[in-house]
Amino acid sequence: MPANSCTDEQAGAAWGERLRLYREQLDCRFPQVNEVFEDCLVEALRVLTAEGVSAYLDYARFLSRMGRGVEPVLAFLEKWPAIAAILGEDALPLLTRTVHRLWKSPNGKAILPFLQSLAAVARRLGAREQMQHYLDLALDFMERTTGSIHRIQQTFASPGLPEFFAQAPRLLNALTITGLRNWLDYGIRNYHNHPERQRAYFSLQSADSRAVLHRERHGTLLLDNERRLDLYLRALWQDSAQLVPYASDIDQARPSVPYDDPSGIRLPDVLDDAGGVSGIDRYRVTLAHIAAHRRWSQPMFADNFSPMQRMAIEFFEDCRIETLILRVYPGLRGSFLALHPRPVEGACNPETHSCLRHRLAMLSRAVLDPEHGYQDVILLEFVRRFQETLQQGDSSSEEIARLALSYVARTRRQSDQLASVLFTDSEVSYRDDNRHLWRFHELSDDEEMFDEPRSTTAATEVERLPPRHYPEWDYQSQSYRPDWVSLYESLHPSADARDIDRLLEKHAALARRLKRLLDLLRPQERVRIRYQEEGSELDLDIAIRSLIDFKGGAHPDPRINMSHRSSGRNLAVLLLLDLSKSLADRITVGKNGGQQSILELGQEAVSLLAWSIEQLGDPFAIAGFHSDTRHDVRYLHLKGYSESWGDPVKSRLAAMQAGYSTRMGAAMRHAAHYLGAQKTGKKLLLVLTDGQPADVDVHDPRLLIEDARKSVGELDQKGIFTYCISLDRKADDYVSDIFGRRFSVIDRVERLPERLPELFMALTR
Repeated sequence: MPANSCTDEQAGAAWGERLRLYREQLDCRFPQVNEVFEDCLVEALRVLTAEGVSAYLDYARFLSRMGRGVEPVLAFLEKWPAIAAILGEDALPLLTRTVHRLWKSPNGKAILPFLQSLAAVARRLGAREQMQHYLDLALDFMERTTGSIHRIQQTFASPGLPEFFAQAPRLLNALTITGLRNWLDYGIRNYHNHPERQRAYFSLQSADSRAVLHRERHGTLLLDNERRLDLYLRALWQDSAQLVPYASDIDQARPSVPYDDPSGIRLPDVLDDAGGVSGIDRYRVTLAHIAAHRRWSQPMFADNFSPMQRMAIEFFEDCRIETLILRVYPGLRGSFLALHPRPVEGACNPETHSCLRHRLAMLSRAVLDPEHGYQDVILLEFVRRFQETLQQGDSSSEEIARLALSYVARTRRQSDQLASVLFTDSEVSYRDDNRHLWRFHELSDDEEMFDEPRSTTAATEVERLPPRHYPEWDYQSQSYRPDWVSLYESLHPSADARDIDRLLEKHAALARRLKRLLDLLRPQERVRIRYQEEGSELDLDIAIRSLIDFKGGAHPDPRINMSHRSSGRNLAVLLLLDLSKSLADRITVGKNGGQQSILELGQEAVSLLAWSIEQLGDPFAIAGFHSDTRHDVRYLHLKGYSESWGDPVKSRLAAMQAGYSTRMGAAMRHAAHYLGAQKTGKKLLLVLTDGQPADVDVHDPRLLIEDARKSVGELDQKGIFTYCISLDRKADDYVSDIFGRRFSVIDRVERLPERLPELFMALTR
């Protein structure tokens, strides 16, 4: 027998004996452990000392006798060597103390997700001190959410702790330890007594959980920069679309990419700086790429091409539109080059991988970077052909598709069919997924669906500004839900201003009576302002003195005029109209039993009020609001402070329509944004509504009432006086909860045109 064969047998026998001794030390009777023990031990021997291996086996033996089954043992055996390689084997006491605390409490079920996620957490934190902070947070979470009977002994397990451990790697990919502490504290504080809501929060299933996560994330948030990016899209690309965030999960093997669809442009919710390019500039580059596609790309039928051909067409089309972008905005080249990967020539082995994607990424880099340094003859030929095609003009998607198909045919290899694709240095983070390039025959048999040109602007009746985000008060947890409501503001559409003139003629007698009352309210004290170069009349004393100076050869004072201003009223007003669907209800008006909608009566009342305030000269604005869930609160400008009472305002009032729901708190907060900017001593917000706050996505009737009440308190702190005029006969059940004593209920709605101006005058005497 050869000597080396004897040596192998001896080594095998020695290893077998050593393995048996280690297995005896483990002393675990679970048969599942035998299947993985050798592999786990090999890894442990690679990274641990002899003392570390002994401690490793001893603690695994303890876990096997803990009474929680085989899963914690398997998780520890598999994960601890990787954790020890990062934190050091002397970090084991950190783990054991935490597991003992969990075991001694009612939270034994949380041990398994804790052990399963710990390796990923260690890779993210990277230091023992950071790991200690994480474990302290977890144990504090356990203590604060574990229930007890009569506060004597812990009895009920924490509902959210297992969910938290399962989500910990994802959370730490997005948050610092401080951010994680804030995120945990919000969930514990608000859902301590709500097990189901606690589970939803700590499993990242609830909307407020994700909202707080976004608030605490590092990097550049889309939520904070949405208005800037929308203005960038409008100003530089003459385009408009709703910007919709999606969760950018860093722990995904294949991260999501931006895309454009009929509902809007989808962008990551947060971007970090990369390649020397700031997060906000990465958003701008992505928007430029998508806007260029919307301007220059033409959809093609996907059914005509294979998947590999479609991938090549997408790469070539991306190169075309980026070339066109750089013709318009050459300064973007630096950002493109910084964010575009630089694939290494020859890095893909065609024997083991499909290399088409790698070749296309090289070609894309070569088109963008004149100093690419690639030597492949076919690549250089197609870069030249691409540039010659674009020299003739903008080219087209179909022409570039033919060039892409030619490239695929020239470079085709049998290995391109392999399932193992090399993605290294081929993902261009600012590019979208190109779904807009493709149409599919099977979606419809109607030829008309292919005849309509794609619009590059949002198809909406009203041009809306980018959203403002407002918090909403949760009375159950006594805390704000951050950035909960998205409010979109726009200028109200217009109709025929003569309709409002006819309404005013209808109430001519009432207008004359109001005129007499207004004369009493109009400021009577007039203060003379002297020494004016321009004014309403000549200041005779100063004029004579200037004439004497002139006759005497001295330089005369040119400030020979004076003007007057009224004193006694220093008031700004904003009338906020509830335009919810219930305003369309019709009521009986007059002795003849005629029918009129509440909205029509509101138009008459608001018109008379606007005319009245115009007579007084007070700064005055009108806005309306309604809502369709928290994601779409609409704030419509009817009259601005800088506008006078004229046909433009009348035409908007004539076009008022009723629809949707009443999310009052967000509308009042936004109204305060404009009213608070007025330079007056007094500020009055008048709210005209016909029902209690409500919305289709809110099932607790008290929630929006309490939020509106909280917003009134916020306005009080800003020095804004809020007064409600309610048309709801049942308003006594809730309106005092919101406005205190500052409200009036008009039971006879048909008297609204008369009562509204009178109430205003009574409030502002």
